[in-house]
Amino acid sequence: MAEFLTGLKRTDYCGMLRAEDVGREVVLCGWVQRQRDLGPLIFVDMRDRTGIIQLTFDDHTDKKVFEKAASVRSEYVLAVVGKVRERSAKTNKIPTGDVEIEVTELRILSESETPPFEIIDNCPTSETTRLKYRYLDLRRPQLQNNLIFRHKVAKVTRDYFDENGFIELETPMLIKSTPEGARDFLVPSRLHKGSFYALPQSPQMYKQLCMVAGFDRYMQIARCFRDEDLRADRQPEFTQIDLEMSFVDMEDVLEIGEGYIKRVFKEVMNIDIPTPFPRYTYNEVMERFGSDKPDTRYGMEIVDLTDSVKDSDFVVFQNAITGGGSVRGINAKNSLKTYTRKEIDKLTEYVRGIGAKGLAWIKKTEDGFSSSFSKFMTDEQMNRILEKADAQNGDVIFIVADENNHTVLTTLGAVRSECAKKLEIIKDGFNFLWVVKFPFFEYDKENNEWIAMHHPFTSPTDDCLDKLDGEKGEVYAKAYDMVLNGIELSSGSIRITNPELQKKMFEMLGMSDEEAYEKFGFLMDAFKYGAPPHGGMGIGLDRLVMQMLQSPSLRDVVLFPKMQNAVELMTSAPAGVDKQQLIDLGLETTETAEN
Repeated sequence: MAEFLTGLKRTDYCGMLRAEDVGREVVLCGWVQRQRDLGPLIFVDMRDRTGIIQLTFDDHTDKKVFEKAASVRSEYVLAVVGKVRERSAKTNKIPTGDVEIEVTELRILSESETPPFEIIDNCPTSETTRLKYRYLDLRRPQLQNNLIFRHKVAKVTRDYFDENGFIELETPMLIKSTPEGARDFLVPSRLHKGSFYALPQSPQMYKQLCMVAGFDRYMQIARCFRDEDLRADRQPEFTQIDLEMSFVDMEDVLEIGEGYIKRVFKEVMNIDIPTPFPRYTYNEVMERFGSDKPDTRYGMEIVDLTDSVKDSDFVVFQNAITGGGSVRGINAKNSLKTYTRKEIDKLTEYVRGIGAKGLAWIKKTEDGFSSSFSKFMTDEQMNRILEKADAQNGDVIFIVADENNHTVLTTLGAVRSECAKKLEIIKDGFNFLWVVKFPFFEYDKENNEWIAMHHPFTSPTDDCLDKLDGEKGEVYAKAYDMVLNGIELSSGSIRITNPELQKKMFEMLGMSDEEAYEKFGFLMDAFKYGAPPHGGMGIGLDRLVMQMLQSPSLRDVVLFPKMQNAVELMTSAPAGVDKQQLIDLGLETTETAEN
């Protein structure tokens, strides 16, 4: 039967006791990690969020206390009174390895059934089972330490921005649905049947309104929601360190962002991050790395081979060049033994799966070279490729050709990443960089329309203002992304505050005046009443913590995460609701027959 804590007050945490505490009487509370009954001697390892301490029961222990200790099992909740003493068999495996507790009083506060898995780090149980019992999974020291680490990051965040004059403001969670790129989560209104709120994808428009309102430095650790397909670094609900600043240019925003990163890494991890971060334009990172969020911890930069093969008879290369595209490649250094024909075939199937037509290759050997297309080329042409790619013996050159340069670049960017993982050449460390001068527009093939690459309130660059009646692909934006080790950590921009310019950008996005006003009228109206120049950014808190801890998944740093199908296994959300609730909302559901 469970006992009560009445009369006892915890004096210490389990994992905090050290040799200097020997002789002290302490009151500890926690969970049983394991019990070892050796007959006349019983050891119980008790755990709380700070660590483990060994409890000892022997022939000096009161008989009733000893019998009670013999009955405890894993995950029982205990309160103990005892004296800290020097441990006879010391260990350096745990911080408390020099001491143990000679228990004089033991209370069993709660018993436990046998858990569905052992509460240990590196638990072999499937993630599905662990997420179903997330409250047990969260007892594991690794996850607890991850979330305590996240707490420290959030604390430093608030301190840093407060010290730099930012005011923490809370924006609404129930807002108007507006197009921001991903699908909105919609919330039906009971009082206004047929109408819906949306959960915010970001506080974008509200934080801009804060600038109009005169709060010239806003920040918020904001919850955001996007109804999109999930990946290892994505959840349907996520946390963003959101900020906006008035009377600034891009340099001011980037400086604040760099200062924050430098501060949080130093305070939480004692790591010095060098600033300023390297800065690349969008076009430069695409040409060199095939990605707008490049990982610069390894080389393998893209090489343009178009001039080297322009006079060849290989129809794949010729079709790409005459079609306005290019032929490019990467040099996977010292990969000859790794990339057997079987492995190259796997890589070829991979690139076809992401939209490329195929993958050509050359192996540089001591005897010369072997290649998938050498029969269509002269030795001189092949040697030009090898020279351009700086190939040495043992290297493998992977080549992509296509009429669409974007396809060539993004495919090689993906190949570059796959090769780096396969060859295990990714160095440890934190490589930050900025990507700036993004295109304002990108073409959406699926819907056959131009859309804003960031969002429609992003200001075009000054040198593009006289090109707004020309090609949309030639318009660039005052937009910037912070990238860490191939992960986009932050995105931001300088905003449009001129009503006429905003109207023009809406027109270029294919919005009529009526449509733009219906969607964004409240913001457009606000800008008529003296809007200061402003800009800002949002830094993904989940992603930042994930990268700082080098965790493979966001689920390792989020308290109660969703699975890849957006289901929370523990509560079985999403789930159906009572019929009366639907009636109150003026809604009904239809069942779709399954095939």
